[in-house]
Amino acid sequence: MIQKELTGDLKLKWDRIQQAMRKINADGCLLTVDVNLYYTTGRIYSGYFYLPAEGAPWFFVKRPNGLAGDHVEYIRKPEQMAELFAFYGLEMPEKLLLEADELTYNDYIRLQKIFNPKETGNATAMMRELRRIKTPYEIEMFRISAERHAKTYAEIPECFRPGMTDLEFQYEIEKRMRKNGSIGLFRTFGANMDIFMGSILAGENAEVPSPFDFALGGSGIDASCPLGANGTPLKEGTAIMVDMAGNYTAYMTDMTRVFSVGHLTGLAYRAHQTALLIESEIENIARPGTPCAELYEIAAKITESQRLGAYFMGTKQQAKFVGHGIGIQINELPVLTPRSKDMLEPNMVFALEPKYVIPGIGAVGIENSFLVTETGLEKITHFTEDIIQLDK
Repeated sequence: MIQKELTGDLKLKWDRIQQAMRKINADGCLLTVDVNLYYTTGRIYSGYFYLPAEGAPWFFVKRPNGLAGDHVEYIRKPEQMAELFAFYGLEMPEKLLLEADELTYNDYIRLQKIFNPKETGNATAMMRELRRIKTPYEIEMFRISAERHAKTYAEIPECFRPGMTDLEFQYEIEKRMRKNGSIGLFRTFGANMDIFMGSILAGENAEVPSPFDFALGGSGIDASCPLGANGTPLKEGTAIMVDMAGNYTAYMTDMTRVFSVGHLTGLAYRAHQTALLIESEIENIARPGTPCAELYEIAAKITESQRLGAYFMGTKQQAKFVGHGIGIQINELPVLTPRSKDMLEPNMVFALEPKYVIPGIGAVGIENSFLVTETGLEKITHFTEDIIQLDK
């Protein structure tokens, strides 16, 4: 069931979960959402992962066939878990944690009825808190993703042809992504967050607001997925913001770079340099214990000092964050907002993305992924940060 190279990593995660459970007097935690199954078992399967507050976990599997190992039991329906608890003499939890923010109502009620605990808690909130702090194995996976991410971005100028649209440009980039090992699936937390492999914004489309909780919008090609490229011609004087997923392992890096067709306006270059200044200031200041809200305030103050507030994180709709945690999902904790109560901790990994939208030109700015070390920040996504002119 468990790959040998993951044994130590998974045991470290189980210990962390059990410690968190004991702090809130929970007796058991039952997980079934794909992201949490991967986090706790190193694979995705149809079924459940059960971890008691003390002792070894159990794996209740529906599909696929052929998984084996200690405490692996095959079931056809969740009610069989109660039968197996009785068969093996396991104690039913008095306080059971379920993924309350992610399960359907019917599944939640069904699982409550099966286990019949005196109290039910929210495993979703606990797991998101725990996943903020990455293990050594996870950090190594980020480094692999970052390296392949940069390799793909280095090939982007080869994707450009005069007369293209943003969609045609994106198709060519997606091909390079897959050839370089991209998994393709872009995982997010929350409803109404579907997106395919990333986002490209060009010209006026960068101003179009989206219902999705991403930094910038774009209309997309259909109202069923209102985000990103929409067929905008890549003409002279257009900024093209490329924010394509770094999902070359299960752990996603986040990196944005700006390309241009011809030269942009002075305002666009000034805004881009301001984004680089924000990144530099935050790199110098941030360390364990730094409030996440302070990082947002640094970005906001520098923006105002450059009189760029009207363009910061959008125009018609402005995002109220400047960064976010990353991991198995692209939008993990912490979030760098003015109201955040979180502080940076060692082994957090987050994306910093100060961006500006210049009307009629497009979006400029930067995004990189950072590891929080004991002494500060380590940038893990490395690729030239200046605006790259495509038609030279």
